[in-house]
Amino acid sequence: MSIRLSNGSEIPIEMHKIRIVQKVRLAPVRERLQAMDEAGYNTFLLRTRDIFMDMLTDSGTNAMTDNQQAAMLQADDAYAGSESFYKLLDAVKEIFGYQYLLPVHQGRAAEHLLAKSFIKPGDFIPMNYHFTTTKAHFNLVGGTVLELFGPDALVTESDKPFKGNMDLGRLKETIDKVGAGKIPFVRMEATTNLIGGQPFSLANLHEIKKLIAPLGIPLFVDGSLISENAYFIRQREPKYANASIKDIIREIMEVADLCYLSGRKSCSVRGGFIATNRKDLYETIRPWLPVYEGFYTYGGMSSKEIEAMAVGVREMTELEIAGSSADAIKYLVEQLIENKVPVVTPPGGLACHVDAMRFVSHVPQSEYPAGSLAAAVYIISGIRGMERGSISMDRDEEGNDVPSDMELLRLAVPRRVFTMSHFQYAADRIKWLYEHRSMIGGLEFCEEPPILRFFAGRLKPKNNWGAKLAEAFEKDFGPNC
Repeated sequence: MSIRLSNGSEIPIEMHKIRIVQKVRLAPVRERLQAMDEAGYNTFLLRTRDIFMDMLTDSGTNAMTDNQQAAMLQADDAYAGSESFYKLLDAVKEIFGYQYLLPVHQGRAAEHLLAKSFIKPGDFIPMNYHFTTTKAHFNLVGGTVLELFGPDALVTESDKPFKGNMDLGRLKETIDKVGAGKIPFVRMEATTNLIGGQPFSLANLHEIKKLIAPLGIPLFVDGSLISENAYFIRQREPKYANASIKDIIREIMEVADLCYLSGRKSCSVRGGFIATNRKDLYETIRPWLPVYEGFYTYGGMSSKEIEAMAVGVREMTELEIAGSSADAIKYLVEQLIENKVPVVTPPGGLACHVDAMRFVSHVPQSEYPAGSLAAAVYIISGIRGMERGSISMDRDEEGNDVPSDMELLRLAVPRRVFTMSHFQYAADRIKWLYEHRSMIGGLEFCEEPPILRFFAGRLKPKNNWGAKLAEAFEKDFGPNC
């Protein structure tokens, strides 16, 4: 949560005590340069021993609570009928209001099962924006993803509170054009990862349901960051200013026909699930669970993870937990704005997103500006962020690059992992980099997988700009910084 200081400013205050710590190291700049060269200028391929602040993702990197850790000691390891599963089911019934539960090992496993169960070749899946693995799974079974975002969604500097909303006019036009029978479901992501963690409003969700329900089209919600989306609804949608996070999540679920999620985010534990009150949807998916995941009562998760998730589902509704990363992101965004660094506003969930198209406007999109910026930030700071731009897009059928709608550097903020000094350090180093941004050059692929290339692809810097940047940093800060 944030508190107001006597000077009128606000800071995020940690509503927890730190009892266990993990040692990290800030490697000298020359070591960081060598590590980046060995990683092929892909931050995914860096080793954690070379990283000072790991802001690659919040997936599976959130700090678990003492109650979650304690629950793991009570795990029932039975292959079938585990009591741990029924604890999770009870939590899902209490918080989500759903009676049917299918555990999976993580969010993309849920996407695979949904694609296998509902999508046929020639189908269209409208959504507020795609996520990389979602799009891959849906495309692989012959579906076409349609991103029906509103006019403000791709405007990085904005005061629009719900850039994750779906455009109702575009949705109606799509239904009229392709026919309701070609739309197996509409997907809404909370919050929209690839456009800056931007939330949708409950008003928008109600309008979508009102349009599609009479046509027999179900509404699916990706709830991986559901508590953060609920937190933003409470902050930004006046009707819900006094509502609890639990009540907001329950209303979202009452509107949706099905929710799936990666538990690695809001629930702060590895794993995931699909949940619904519609028996027809549940029975359609259920036969495939043991084929691809595991038995119905563990679905690819360990019983320890299931126990911790049961606790996490309830804890994510606590205001200070739901807002812990959101408030920290807001603080970092405001620090960068003070330093004139171009960032996505308003601050969203998941991460602080730096606008690479404005940061390194001299780097053409064909040379992957977001990837270049991610590499440059690591070289000068030891901070590992993640490219969310054209590298995260796969090539088209003719082998051509598909330019991304946005070129963003994602600096993820895992829950309860960093302190104020970490964010101040990050803001200072990125400020220095912005002042020396002309030194950053483009990248080109030297090893490129055919799908999801951002995970394992290797690139090289044009004109050896990484070494020149490291040299300039060393002159200003010394060789051991």
